Amino acid sequence: MGCLIETIYEIKNSYAILRETVRESKEIEAAVEEEEEEDSEDSVFAVMDHKTNDLEETRSGSFGRSSSAGSSLRRRSCGLPGPVPPQMDDDIESETVSQAGDIGDRALHSNRISESSSFRLSFDNLLDNGVVVPIPENSLLKPHEIWFRDATANTVSPASPLPLEIISPLSSDAMVYSADKDEDNKKELPWLVEYISCLIHLAVLGILGALTRYLLQKLFGPGVASLTSNQSILYLDLPSNMAGSFLMGWWGVVFKGDISSVSDQLAIGLTTGYLGSLTTFSGWNQKMLDLSVDGQWVFSVLGFLIGLFLAAYSIIFGVETAKGFRWLLKRLNSGGKRGILRSNGNWRVDSCKRHLAVMVVGMLILGLLYSLCGILEKREFQSGSSEAQLWLGCMVAPLGVWIRWWLARFNGRGLGKAGLFKWVPFGTLIANVSAASVMAGLSTLKKAVDSKNCDTIVTGIEFGFLGCLSTVSTFIAEFNAMRESHHPWRAYAYAMLTIFLSFGLGTLIYSVPVWTKGYD
Repeated sequence: MGCLIETIYEIKNSYAILRETVRESKEIEAAVEEEEEEDSEDSVFAVMDHKTNDLEETRSGSFGRSSSAGSSLRRRSCGLPGPVPPQMDDDIESETVSQAGDIGDRALHSNRISESSSFRLSFDNLLDNGVVVPIPENSLLKPHEIWFRDATANTVSPASPLPLEIISPLSSDAMVYSADKDEDNKKELPWLVEYISCLIHLAVLGILGALTRYLLQKLFGPGVASLTSNQSILYLDLPSNMAGSFLMGWWGVVFKGDISSVSDQLAIGLTTGYLGSLTTFSGWNQKMLDLSVDGQWVFSVLGFLIGLFLAAYSIIFGVETAKGFRWLLKRLNSGGKRGILRSNGNWRVDSCKRHLAVMVVGMLILGLLYSLCGILEKREFQSGSSEAQLWLGCMVAPLGVWIRWWLARFNGRGLGKAGLFKWVPFGTLIANVSAASVMAGLSTLKKAVDSKNCDTIVTGIEFGFLGCLSTVSTFIAEFNAMRESHHPWRAYAYAMLTIFLSFGLGTLIYSVPVWTKGYD
């Protein structure tokens, strides 16, 4: 009983530290606002920089103390018969890096509220029943996807908007953490409306991503720049994979919180929809299979290594340039302390009327795109040209995006009820491996049938549906998060697992039949 009281006392101390942090943050902001009114514009910038540094130090210090208290609670929990398993300390980081790229429909506002409520109710029930459980570091922040970068631990945190509230398990009252109340104005949408709105964003931006990928293929391919081709390690989709990874550093890491403050659906559409469709893992894998079928095994291996290297450094370059651009905007805009996009409330989709208006516009754009693709496909189909394959691909692209987005909900969940291997993004892994395997099967079918119409249909499905079902931007965001975590070896294990499974299955499905049947 004494251990239980002591444990609860330490929990209260942790929340007292957090409350003190909030109070200090508000005092710093108030002091800055007073100085802004008195000083000139140049001095305002200096004060903002000083304020930001002080605020970050205060928060990191307080949360460091809170995390230490959480660790102490884990070690001293008396409701367990033995010591806490060592892997419990690793669960939070494992789940974080696995969710760095995408978490599917769990990112929707209604689902976040549901998960947060479930967590609070289950914790309250345990306490009411007299059960003492270990509290992981930042466990209360997990439902809101809030993670902080520790100066001593090189842990990557997915960029998400700060939450409004952190719910205490010891009280039914909400403790306000963030001084920014932007999301207070957001009206809660019905789950179905929010879901349909997200599907429309994904479909429209997915088609635009596929179109951009095609344009980059033509621009850097043999027809224009002649930098990429199907017969070299610089495969046709390499420029689009690099561009998508670079933009992932901007829209999926640094500015994701600002975009989400305008619209959660827009943030999902840009990262999962546009960037996920701009990049493709299945096309990359198939080009390496084509090289191996021709006996160019060295080029095939080099193609994987160079592709992974360039994509990994593209997202790093994207993050660093985005940080520099963000700093520049803050220097030029005195309102930058509230967020680059959050300072202008006119852009926010924060009411049912605005959501419905955006949905109507999105449906009109989607209908226009489908109509245009259908008309052009009907005109070009008999020619068997690359344009015919493109328009068919755009028509089936949304289906691939939707399936990949749904699979992303399994990222960070692990295997089974025990949640084994939480650090593996199984949703992304399944999407990439399955798309690569199906593409290998369709490529075998295309060689077996060898007709113009079959080539048009199969290539269109490969480009649109399978190209959008697989992704490099999300894959490389997860790779980068693992590489900067406490366990960088996981990044390379994850990359090798994805590549070996895809290439191995592709060899069995595509290469072996080509060798044995003698297909050209």
